[in-house]
Amino acid sequence: MTPLILIAAQVLTLPPELLEPVTPVPPPAPVLVFFLPPPPEPLPLLEPRRPEDAPPVLPEQIRAVVNAAVSSGDPAAVAAVVKFAKTTNPETAVQIDRINEAYLARVAARKAREAREKRDALMLAGPLDYWKGSIELGASRSTGNTDALGVYVGAAANRDGIDWRHKLTGRVDYQRTDGVTSTERFNAAYQPNYKINEQLYIYGIAQYERDRLLGYTTRLTAGGGIGYSVFRTGPIKLDLEGGPALRRTDYVELPEESGLAGRGSANLTWNVTPKLVLTQNASVYLEPDNRSATSSTALDTTIIGSLKARFSYNVQYERAAPTRNRSVDTLGRATLVYGF
Repeated sequence: MTPLILIAAQVLTLPPELLEPVTPVPPPAPVLVFFLPPPPEPLPLLEPRRPEDAPPVLPEQIRAVVNAAVSSGDPAAVAAVVKFAKTTNPETAVQIDRINEAYLARVAARKAREAREKRDALMLAGPLDYWKGSIELGASRSTGNTDALGVYVGAAANRDGIDWRHKLTGRVDYQRTDGVTSTERFNAAYQPNYKINEQLYIYGIAQYERDRLLGYTTRLTAGGGIGYSVFRTGPIKLDLEGGPALRRTDYVELPEESGLAGRGSANLTWNVTPKLVLTQNASVYLEPDNRSATSSTALDTTIIGSLKARFSYNVQYERAAPTRNRSVDTLGRATLVYGF
């Protein structure tokens, strides 16, 4: 046990310099480290635009022609010029379309504004305002071997309102030849239409007729039905109508008859050119013991202003005409028409 104690004693008796406290070493100052991003790769140099890469420019001559058509205000002319310009210059079709689209937008805005103004005016208008119509006159006179005098007078008026459309027509066709009445035809009709929408409408009709040569002195018709406008815009307008009608006919040689009939009609207007208009109006009545039909084809051409020349051809059919007379009467005439 003695050796071990000695070793311990020796350890405890270390030199004083070894037993002095050790001065702590201060920690090193913090070091800031910055990580910089790598430099960007250099952008490739852009090559200058070559003249052949630039968008094509609409030639001034073509632009002037298109603008002249637009200034004319004629939709048909604009459409034709635009089509021709795009065909001859397909590389500038986009620029031509932009001019055309701007024109169409202006036209649509103008029509919408005019429709609003017309609607506002009709709402404030009286029952006698905004009527349009025409008066037709014709006459013939012959002397010598044949003494004949013929007179024809026709009138038509219509008013197109917001919900209602009214039509008034009348005509007188009278002729005497060698002291004998050879033509005696009178007709007057009123037709109101109530618009369901832009194409569909409900109509009523009241009509008076007289034609002794076809066998009746008086014929009264009252009826109604459904009408449909197949075409309302553009150069062609077509209305088709159908429905029942109550008719009373006073015949020349037969007893008076009253009964229910079926009525159908077709009214066509074709504006061939701004100064040339073709119209076709036809109607047919189907009764148990009779059939009757009328057809009027007319071609109007403008002479000057509101004055027109009309060439017309009329057909009248009456199944119950007296046996001594024919069932079909035709008449062609040339007359003057004044529109108002």
